[in-house]
Amino acid sequence: MTTLVDVPDAEPGVVAPKSKSRSGGGLGKYIVVRFFLIIPTVFILVTLVFFLMRVIGDPITAAQGGRLPPDVLAQRIHEAGYDRPILIQYFEYLGQLLTGNFGTTITDRRPVVEVLTTFGAATLELSINALIVALAVGIPLGLIAAQHRDKTTDAILRFFAILCYATPVFFSGLLLKLTFSVWLGWFPVAGRSGTRTELAMSNLAAPSGIYWLDALRSGNFTALGDVASHAVLPAVALGLLTAGVFLRLVRTNVIGTLGKDYVEAGRSRGVSEFRLLTKHAYKPALIPIITVMGLQIALMLGGAILTETTFEWKGLGYQLVQYLSARDFVAVQGIVVLLAIIVAVTNFIVDIIAALIDPRVRY
Repeated sequence: MTTLVDVPDAEPGVVAPKSKSRSGGGLGKYIVVRFFLIIPTVFILVTLVFFLMRVIGDPITAAQGGRLPPDVLAQRIHEAGYDRPILIQYFEYLGQLLTGNFGTTITDRRPVVEVLTTFGAATLELSINALIVALAVGIPLGLIAAQHRDKTTDAILRFFAILCYATPVFFSGLLLKLTFSVWLGWFPVAGRSGTRTELAMSNLAAPSGIYWLDALRSGNFTALGDVASHAVLPAVALGLLTAGVFLRLVRTNVIGTLGKDYVEAGRSRGVSEFRLLTKHAYKPALIPIITVMGLQIALMLGGAILTETTFEWKGLGYQLVQYLSARDFVAVQGIVVLLAIIVAVTNFIVDIIAALIDPRVRY
């Protein structure tokens, strides 16, 4: 028997409280919070880099000490303002950064911004190539390892993954050069392209600095083939470093997804294991990869320094080593600050993509 209970009407002038909506607003708030977290992150990194660079003294003495007469050295230090209190230099440097002024290199007297724009495209190109290799290797092999769980194939692939991210990138780069360049002669030993391609790229109007993109824009397929042949070994050396991480992530998450109720329901209806793997378990397994990708960008940029040095790929990493050797800490400071900003912004973008794919991330 059902009992009816009279509910008193709301009093006049009293507005019933609105129920909280769980949909909408969550993503916007999440984006705003993540965006404003970039500012303190970059600020802390800039501060650390500035004061660590000043531990050994002023940059001019570090770069030119012993090469210039003492009076000329003192004049250069005074003109640059490095004889003033450290806090005044720090706040002045922050003001310069806000206007996009990263200073001037000591060794070759070039604006640091010019160095960043000239060589940054090469590092970006290498990172894109390496990321393509990492995804092309890590995701399919992770799926295969999950499909053959606890079998010989799975054991081999897990060992391969450990080998990938445990091997130093400079060592794998040297092995690749020795095998495929010296012994087999399949690929060039070093550089971004041949001399003829370098000249063709330098004569382009408004070049992007990314050689394969510029070759496509100009329709120069000979140059494109030359650029591709030079890019293979550096991209593989750096890409395998991240591919091992992706392989383990995909394997672990696909195995977890294959045990879910909806997958078991599909299996009971006669859906093939291949379809369950590629259609139902594949996409959920990509969410952790997208989340971790932001962290891997930092690892990839660190590996790019060693990769560029090994293959004489003239990007920011290669220049960073040159400026470190010359003790040009103004240039080093500018490059490190830019890399820090790139990592912070990349993590912000990755967080937004992860929130769009998986709404649970927003709360």
